[in-house]
Amino acid sequence: MFGDIAQFLLNIVFTLYGAILLLRLWMQWARLPPYNPIARPLFQAADWIVVPLRRVLGGRGGIDWACLVAAWLTAVVFLFLSVLVSSGNPLAIFPLGLGIALLLVLKWAINLVMWITLLMAIMSWVNPHAPLMPMLYALTAPLLDPIRRILPSMGGLDLSPLVLFLLTQIALMILARAGLPVFMGY
Repeated sequence: MFGDIAQFLLNIVFTLYGAILLLRLWMQWARLPPYNPIARPLFQAADWIVVPLRRVLGGRGGIDWACLVAAWLTAVVFLFLSVLVSSGNPLAIFPLGLGIALLLVLKWAINLVMWITLLMAIMSWVNPHAPLMPMLYALTAPLLDPIRRILPSMGGLDLSPLVLFLLTQIALMILARAGLPVFMGY
């Protein structure tokens, strides 16, 4: 029972922190200002690991590699602690664990896209003028615009968030088949 509780808490803490790192990366990719009241706490929560990594890695090709590597390191530590809590030998999964950590980061990224899209869709119905909406639109527009170009107009009804939500679910299913079945519950 202790192992299940510890695994549950590890999953929550590391998934949320991985999501913070990936959201920071996504916000930088979308060129959102880092000093708005919504983004500021996210950047501050990730600075302790991203800033030192940035000194080493820098940014190339428009990607903040420090955030990406920090998310991967978070996944590696999560896997290490998960195996340790389940009374296993974390070193036994060492070479394979590095690859599984990459898949775990991809899972976190897909889940983040899914939840941000869902939040944007709900907020657009409930309170389209909320202070959070410009940020949500800026984050989701590069993903929704190609879908909007393909979908026929439905008379003011935008089904692109639903299509993106379905695509993220399909991507998670493919990812589960690709080699992450053990850790899909985490």
